Amino acid sequence: MEVIKEASVDWSVASRARVGEEQSGDRCVVAVQADGALLAVADGLGHGAQAALAADLAVRTAESCAAESLTEIVKRCHQSLLRTRGVALSMARWNARDRVMSWIGVGNVEGLFLQMHGRGSPSSDRLVLRGGVVGVRLPALQISSVEVKGAGLLIFATDGITGGFDEGLDLSGQPQPLADRILAKHALENDDATVLVARLGR
Repeated sequence: MEVIKEASVDWSVASRARVGEEQSGDRCVVAVQADGALLAVADGLGHGAQAALAADLAVRTAESCAAESLTEIVKRCHQSLLRTRGVALSMARWNARDRVMSWIGVGNVEGLFLQMHGRGSPSSDRLVLRGGVVGVRLPALQISSVEVKGAGLLIFATDGITGGFDEGLDLSGQPQPLADRILAKHALENDDATVLVARLGR
């Protein structure tokens, strides 16, 4: 299979646990493939060890079936998590061949995709989130897609990150400094907080 140069994904994560907890209940995974990548963030309900256990299982399951459709991955995660407290889960697939990003979300892991168009203001697309909990109650699943015309910036943020985190971002910056800045400025002390930043396309 031909490997597409644009398939490479630059990504970074910034995360911290709720104050007083030893580990975060948030997890993420990026599975780079020949023609793109699967990116996912899971937020275990609550916090502490049981939340971390559920989130760990969610991302391991997603990675093990990364070649499947997004809806199938969510369903498999749901089955794997039936005996856990469950997770909020958002994921995206970057298809470099077609230059399309598809994404899906259950719960409250926010997704934002930013694209620059010339010298004007960037366009933004927000992930439509479905109410429910993967592993507890799965809603009707719906995938949406975004055409990626140049380079785009994907951001996933758990609910430990406050709203407005995209304001004033330098979209030309590298993923790690961007993720670190969002965490430093917008993380809540009373919840686990994780932000995944990925640059898709060129």
